Amino acid sequence: MILIIAATTFEIPSFINEQHDVLITGVGAPATLYHLQKRLQQIDYDFVVQAGIAGSFDNRLSLGEVVTVEQDTFGDLGMEEKNNFTPIFKSGFVDANEFPFENGWLKNTNGLLKQSSLKNVSAVTVNKVSDSPLQTQQLIQAFNPQIESMEGAAFHYVCLQEKIPFIQIRSISNYVGERDKTKWKIKDAITNLNNELGKLVKLLHV
Repeated sequence: MILIIAATTFEIPSFINEQHDVLITGVGAPATLYHLQKRLQQIDYDFVVQAGIAGSFDNRLSLGEVVTVEQDTFGDLGMEEKNNFTPIFKSGFVDANEFPFENGWLKNTNGLLKQSSLKNVSAVTVNKVSDSPLQTQQLIQAFNPQIESMEGAAFHYVCLQEKIPFIQIRSISNYVGERDKTKWKIKDAITNLNNELGKLVKLLHV
């Protein structure tokens, strides 16, 4: 049995009111952690898919492009002093390899990532989406990610803890720091996301 999750119905309109097991968690890591964990305690799933839009740090990724997330982490978990950010795993307070983390990352080693024609990327999950150049610089220096979302690391964390196979797919709606939404491609991102999600679900059902 496959579970499809998203933060909002807005992101996966093609999969609402269809014959799919769908969970809308709400926006952000806390909501994702709670609602996904609760559902997994109620029903045994063979595979979980998270789908959503994301911002990109990498201008080599096109707006509207769909990617799969190979590794994710909590991008704003740490300490900030005098405009310098230290990730929690580099602070000395937490072991960077304490399960389910590997060198501070929540990695997906599922073979499906290699089978997919979509690019595999590194991601960070943040509680605050911002146009701050300082925040962007801090995230790049600390993690060198290609995309950011507000839920991905929470999804990886729960699935790794529960030992359930999973995959996160994201479509690029904007470049990080660009808050002028007239320059975003949300409609294209959602259309492409739903097309690729459909292909993925068919593959999982084979």
